[in-house]
Amino acid sequence: MNQPVINLSPKVSDEVRKTTCYMCACRCGINVHMKDGKVAYIEGNRDHPVNQGVLCAKGSAGIMQVNAPSRLRKPLKRVGPRGSGEFEEIEWDEALQIAADWLEPVRQTNPEKLAFFTGRDQSQSFTSFWAQNFGTPNYAAHGGFCSVNMAAAGIYTMGGAFWEFGQPDWDHTKLFMLFGVAEDHDSNPIKMGIGKIKKRGARVIGVNPIRTGYNAVADDWVGITPGTDGLFILSMIHCLMKAGKMDLTYLAQYTNAPVLVINNPGGADHGLLMRDENGKELVIDRKTGKLTPFDQPGVKPDLAATYDKDGHTHRPVFHQMAEMYLDDQYAPENVAERCGIPAKRIRAIAAELARVAFKESFELDHTWTDFRGEKHTKMIGRPVSFHSMRGISAHANGFQTCRALHTLQILLGSVEVPGGFRFKPPYPKPATAHPKPHVGMNAGAPLNGPHLGFTHGPEDLALKDDGTPARIDKAFTWENPMSSHGLMHMVISNAYAGDPYKIDVLFMYMANMSWNSTMNTRGVIDMLTDKDENGEYVIPKIIYSDAYSSEMVAYSDLILPDTTYLERHDCISLLDRPICEADAAADAIRWPVITPDRDVKGFQSMLCELGAKLNLPGFVNEDGSQKYADYGDYIVNHERRPGIGPLAGFRGENGDQAGRGAVNPNQLDRYIENGGFFVEHIPDGANYYKPWNMAYQDWAVKLGLYDAPLPYLFSLYVEPMRKFQLAAEGHGERQPPDHLRERIKATMSPLPIWYSTEEDNHAKDYPVTALTQRPMAMYHSWGSQNAWLRQLHGHNPLYVPTKLMRAHGLQDGDWARVTSPHGEITVPVLEMAALNENTIWTWNAIGKRKGAWALEENAPEATRGFLLNHLIHELLPPKGDGLRWANSDPITGQAAWFDLKVRIEKAAAPAESQPGFAPIKSPVGQGPKDLIWKVGQ
Repeated sequence: MNQPVINLSPKVSDEVRKTTCYMCACRCGINVHMKDGKVAYIEGNRDHPVNQGVLCAKGSAGIMQVNAPSRLRKPLKRVGPRGSGEFEEIEWDEALQIAADWLEPVRQTNPEKLAFFTGRDQSQSFTSFWAQNFGTPNYAAHGGFCSVNMAAAGIYTMGGAFWEFGQPDWDHTKLFMLFGVAEDHDSNPIKMGIGKIKKRGARVIGVNPIRTGYNAVADDWVGITPGTDGLFILSMIHCLMKAGKMDLTYLAQYTNAPVLVINNPGGADHGLLMRDENGKELVIDRKTGKLTPFDQPGVKPDLAATYDKDGHTHRPVFHQMAEMYLDDQYAPENVAERCGIPAKRIRAIAAELARVAFKESFELDHTWTDFRGEKHTKMIGRPVSFHSMRGISAHANGFQTCRALHTLQILLGSVEVPGGFRFKPPYPKPATAHPKPHVGMNAGAPLNGPHLGFTHGPEDLALKDDGTPARIDKAFTWENPMSSHGLMHMVISNAYAGDPYKIDVLFMYMANMSWNSTMNTRGVIDMLTDKDENGEYVIPKIIYSDAYSSEMVAYSDLILPDTTYLERHDCISLLDRPICEADAAADAIRWPVITPDRDVKGFQSMLCELGAKLNLPGFVNEDGSQKYADYGDYIVNHERRPGIGPLAGFRGENGDQAGRGAVNPNQLDRYIENGGFFVEHIPDGANYYKPWNMAYQDWAVKLGLYDAPLPYLFSLYVEPMRKFQLAAEGHGERQPPDHLRERIKATMSPLPIWYSTEEDNHAKDYPVTALTQRPMAMYHSWGSQNAWLRQLHGHNPLYVPTKLMRAHGLQDGDWARVTSPHGEITVPVLEMAALNENTIWTWNAIGKRKGAWALEENAPEATRGFLLNHLIHELLPPKGDGLRWANSDPITGQAAWFDLKVRIEKAAAPAESQPGFAPIKSPVGQGPKDLIWKVGQ
């Protein structure tokens, strides 16, 4: 019998090149297998600290990003009207000259007329450096519509937050509770961690209106009513405090719970923390009964003691917490209906948290010395850990909700202890260690400091002398005083309205603001194309950089095409968003494992050239020549301060120093030899209690994370918030406008509170909450034009709970009309039982506009795919007070995507999902009908 000859062990690659994935924000290590000079396939790097060889569908499909027909191929200059998609290809010299011709007059006369905002890039320390040297105050990245509530609440409260700032102690935790986590965030580490703890018998509780991904494998799913997470958390705090289930020693030693609060009704200092002449917070020492700075050697802060002076009794923070949270308004019976969680279940979860934290407590035999000089022979383990993300963050009450969750952790004593939540370097860092926002401009000169940061009172607001906003997005103003990441979602609408002023140039990178990355999609398209009475565009010039022919390309005037992630240098830096683990500082690079086959430049390298062309101080030498040849040159040779550069590894002339050290010209080669990453482990005994453990503090100084030890107290009571309240009460030189006084007083409580957002969203007429969630197989909008990933999510149905399906006579495959105060969509539906009964949802960013991304016009993404963005507005519906309030958290300005309220009804099936948009013309045309791709034989 003749048998075919089959090579069962073909040679799959000639070479393996190790780099860092870019298909989501995990930054996993990957092995890129090369054959015949091309990418053959991608697998996980087993030696990498993040993923240890695990790779998801997105990571594997990265190979199709570098083969996508939608890749831009040359710089483009618009020749037709905006939105027409009519461009002509030009050379880079001309493209950079056009950009310089537009930008140079702005820089020399009024730098604020440039608004420079970037999307989900991972080089914000570099892009902010470029913007600072240009001199514009108008810079931020996408955090304002992603997770600023989570990041800012964590840093203000405890010096760090979830995801990139910290992680559970996977080796010791016995109860893991997730709030609002979609499966695209930190997916590989969380999957690995959940697998590890479930194998050990630990319990997982998932709190999310939607049961997919992590919640689907949780032991308990809590299908909470969207936007009520904070109320649920505060009810559990009520239960714990009422039962006395708190780590009182932890609260007394490491938090500001024992710090005295000034009681001076009507005074300008009422509600501020009591401090000594050096600004140190004051406590009552339990041993001496005397008023003492919190950090004095040997002090034992008293949670119960009060201090009488001048006829007033000054009480500690802990007293105020007890008074607030023991109130019956937080009793489970009084929150159950609103949260959609039975009172009995709220009590049971709180009891289980307490049982595991205190009954299953354990000790590690690690000797350590705290910041007061006290030596400890044990580390107390509280094996309860939490993780949370955008689900609780993207609400107008999200900042206070995130703070409530951190308060819950701290009450249990489960932060920075064995079994609990642990910080990743360069965190922990108190909010006071971060810069304050800067807006000081001088024409033709750099800005007077970093754009973004942390305000600590009205004096830090980004206001002009006349009290108007200094930034185009109104960040750091009375409208959102603690907006640490800026408000990217407000840039275009503010620029269009000329409020607070007009701009000349909008410069954006990888921000698909005419489609899925914007609220009010139709309105933003109109803003980008509208002309004034003189026939000129209201937003005069738009420069855009992207690797792909996205929807935003058609609405731009000059396109500077980016590379794909396998064709450029990137730096995942300790100055920015590193890949650290709780036990180690780590950073990583990407490097050009392949050479582009198109006339494109990495965005950061292009900025090095453009910066030199504009003669920006940080980008030219003394003789005026270009300082950095490209981004790789910048990564190696730039120093943020002496001895500290973008990369911490292999520093010094011989590459033998970590953290601090002279420039090493061979640094990138050393990273490549090491698999694209660098790790420096925290010494044993220094890896818990980081904010107070002097061994960690000294190690962090040695590595260059701090310049001096920074021990601090967790801020259960966030004093800067009280300072803003005092201003609203009429104290101080800087006063808020009258229409904002009551809102500031009501929302900016220094102790976490909860407030409803339903009234602002007309919930009576629109009783259903509509959410989006990113699937595990997608992350960036460009993921859904990936030939492999499209097979997993070619289109997105609207998932409707059983109760609403029955109420509206819907069956799978029917179509529904969904209406909000702002607009309507008509889309296909599917029933989903594991869903909060008054919530509908869909996958995010699957829907595409016809003509974009090189997809066929009848592609399922364009005919059955859709966006909820058409229902969302950047402004709230009118309240009848003559004002239009931003659809954002009033404290941080985070976009309140998840406060969307709608009504639903059955509709006749249209030919395609509605609203429909005319196809746009793409400069790359349409891809081949069949994408055939094979490397080697």
